[in-house]
Amino acid sequence: MIPSDTNKPLTVVIPAYNEEATVAQVIDAVLAVSLVGEVIVVDDCSCDRTSNIVQAIADTNNKVRLLRHEVNRGKGAALRTGFQGATLPFVIVQDADLEYDPNEFPLVVQPLIDGDCDVCYGSRYLRDNPRRVLRFWHTMGNRFLTTLSNMVTDLYVTDMETCYKAFRREVIQNIAIEENRFGFEPEVTAKIARRKLRVMEVAVSYYPRSFDEGKHIGWKDGVRAIYCIFKYGLLRRNENPMVIKSGSDDE
Repeated sequence: MIPSDTNKPLTVVIPAYNEEATVAQVIDAVLAVSLVGEVIVVDDCSCDRTSNIVQAIADTNNKVRLLRHEVNRGKGAALRTGFQGATLPFVIVQDADLEYDPNEFPLVVQPLIDGDCDVCYGSRYLRDNPRRVLRFWHTMGNRFLTTLSNMVTDLYVTDMETCYKAFRREVIQNIAIEENRFGFEPEVTAKIARRKLRVMEVAVSYYPRSFDEGKHIGWKDGVRAIYCIFKYGLLRRNENPMVIKSGSDDE
């Protein structure tokens, strides 16, 4: 049972697949943030020691829970599992690598705590000086997908593909997440727009890793993202986004 503490209102959902090299460091960094009262790690059937590492931490810290998929299903499926297990007022996504800094949780979550929005995105592109130099084509790809999503949803966000998305718990638990992989990002953005939720953005840092370092997303996920932008933003814009489904039939 997670201790009830109004000063620690944040659930952190960490999807993990073969992240034994970094997952313990990420969990330690997350637990060091004063807002965090619950950490849910969803191991997506890793082939390495990820589950063992997380379970060892959970055995000594009652803020940490391990949920595990017996079959590899993808980031979206892991997030769906984690969101439904959340118990605290606010929920944020944290990847199991070191690309995003948990010390910036307060920047992303404070607008929710203040009641200014229902969803807050941590944008990698709002900060101009100083900033980490990013990969050109990766950045252009993200900006293309964000622009396309904005055109379809009529939201003007600067970083639709960001990991740092924070929600009021009841909001994300009542949005049907269908995509099992990285299509989660455009899907949830389209469904947020359809529900006319209040959305804010704040600037966050980003420290990208290479494919050699274990980055999982690839060009096929970009193609899927384009498909999802049109699927959820146009073709299904009149459907109810709150009906919970078990997963996309065409994944």
